[in-house]
Amino acid sequence: VRVMDSGGGLVQSGGSLRLSCTASGFTFSGYRVRWYRQAPGKEERELVAQITNGGANGVADYIGSAKGRFTISKGSAENIMHLQMNDLTAEDTGVYYCNTWGYITNYDSWGQGTQVTVSS
Repeated sequence: VRVMDSGGGLVQSGGSLRLSCTASGFTFSGYRVRWYRQAPGKEERELVAQITNGGANGVADYIGSAKGRFTISKGSAENIMHLQMNDLTAEDTGVYYCNTWGYITNYDSWGQGTQVTVSS
């Protein structure tokens, strides 16, 4: 049970990126999905967005400056989730990690991280 992050890159301020979290060996139904950012020079990872269930009836929540700019969505397959990030600023720069936790399985998985760099 693992997840893989992808989709990061270098973008100019005001631009957009779509991150992906791909599950291997399971689907996101019954799993909470969270996105964290680790800013340069900081040890802690801060929560930026989550959805309570990657399957049906999930409720999305966005933290701080992510509100109104970031959107979590399902991918083309049940093992893919996306984080659409719009109107990016330099403060959004960091390594983004997908984290999933299964309500029944209790599996807790982290992606390897994907680098997002926003140039001003």
